[in-house]
Amino acid sequence: MGKPELEFTDFREFEEKPFSAVEGLTERVIAKDPDSGVATRILIFAPNTDTTPNGVQIHDFWEELYIIEGSIIDLSLNQEFTSGMVACRPPGMKHGPWISPNGCKTFEVRYYSK
Repeated sequence: MGKPELEFTDFREFEEKPFSAVEGLTERVIAKDPDSGVATRILIFAPNTDTTPNGVQIHDFWEELYIIEGSIIDLSLNQEFTSGMVACRPPGMKHGPWISPNGCKTFEVRYYSK
């Protein structure tokens, strides 16, 4: 089965799981298609999360994000991104690593497109 049909639900109903080996980085997957990997999720940076061990990220899918609350600092760009900001990353775009001194929550959509 692909992504489930779902009417409005509190995002905290979805299990919070560690995302990568970085301490303080977790995700709540809202929906994921197991065949394509297409997914929507809430990514959570606890205060003082540092994703430097993950290095710069590059992937083969589109990624669109909205910062729900808090902020992250892109260490490669030396720039802080705050609540209300959005990003659209095409396949192959370099981004990160990040630190989040005060914590951050983002809503992400990941998909493949021709």
